[in-house]
Amino acid sequence: MARVADGPGTARAWVAVIAAAVLLGGLVAWLGERPGDTVDGARSCAGRGITSWREEPATTGDFARYGDDPARVDDWSGGDGTHSVRLPDGRTLWLFSDTFLGAVHAPPNPAGEPYTWRDPSAPFVRNSAVVMTPADRIERTLPAPLFPDSGVGEWRWPVSARVEPRAPGSREKVVRVLLWTRAKGVGPYVYGVPAATEVATLSLPDLRLTGITQVLDQRQVADPARRVLFGTAAVDAGGWTYVFGADEGQAPAHRAYAARAPRGRLGDVGAWEYWDGDRWRAEGGRLAPVLGDGQRRGVGSAFTVVRDAGTYVLFTMAAGPAGLRTITSYWSCSPTGPWHGPARGITPPLPDATVAAYNPQAHPALGTGGRVVLSYDVNRLDAAPGTGQAELNANVARYRPRFVSVRLGPPAPG
Repeated sequence: MARVADGPGTARAWVAVIAAAVLLGGLVAWLGERPGDTVDGARSCAGRGITSWREEPATTGDFARYGDDPARVDDWSGGDGTHSVRLPDGRTLWLFSDTFLGAVHAPPNPAGEPYTWRDPSAPFVRNSAVVMTPADRIERTLPAPLFPDSGVGEWRWPVSARVEPRAPGSREKVVRVLLWTRAKGVGPYVYGVPAATEVATLSLPDLRLTGITQVLDQRQVADPARRVLFGTAAVDAGGWTYVFGADEGQAPAHRAYAARAPRGRLGDVGAWEYWDGDRWRAEGGRLAPVLGDGQRRGVGSAFTVVRDAGTYVLFTMAAGPAGLRTITSYWSCSPTGPWHGPARGITPPLPDATVAAYNPQAHPALGTGGRVVLSYDVNRLDAAPGTGQAELNANVARYRPRFVSVRLGPPAPG
């Protein structure tokens, strides 16, 4: 190797190189410490799955008693899309999608069956909210629908919610509720065509709706099967809130997607980022799935995610026919994957053989002793939504959330 001559210019060059190296090292160190990187796969974690489970009849019974109370003639009597968020004063806000209101009558029903029942003329709304006291007693239903329809033939379903500052640095807290906007559809989309993800703001403590902001419009995506709505699950990790969603293709299993916003800024649309398969992008036009092959591996259109000892655990209905009854799980060290599973599932009870289970959701406010409390919705999944409504009215237990709790540990193969 030729010897480089020494001199003032060479010395200055070495100083510049060393300074650049120090600067680059500092930059790398700073980048390595970003909350988004440490939870996006830089740390190892242990596999987690359901090791045991049990029914939670007390919570299931609380909603049944509230819905059956004959003194309540304009309150919640049944619904699905069950989500919850603990409020700063200890109350819990429960959010529902399609909801029946009105009185429920003692058995027998008009057919002489031993079921509590609802009059066919009972009001039906697209969303509702129920307030639970700090002692976990269901107290009241907010005026419904809480979130008005977005337009003719469109409606809003609430999904995950978080308590946040009204603005960065503000001491005033509000509730941010993620919403799915859906439009009337036909054929395979009798339950609605995906349209957009929105964020609603509720003031505290009065839970008054103060605004709705659109996050990601999917109406311009021509194929409804490729549209993605975010908000079925939201998980706080490091400095971020990770928000999960799914497409709604007609494959045996849907594909899951991930977005994120700085923690406390779900209401700031410009702060959202979307996973494109390689990196987080500010635009939502190049979404890439984080889980799902459309066949054996994947999610239902609604699922939930929790963090357990640093591991992300996703609960969803199983793919294929088993998904009408079986809840399974996946795990990952990062919200963007790779996701491992499905693990061995559980088959919780149904009120009778005419209904199916769907939409498992975690409720951190209820979990104790290291257990994760999950709700699951039940309904008659008829080809046309109106077909089974008479059966839901004839036995109101066919359209109410039910609850189990699970304990997590090393996963068993599915």
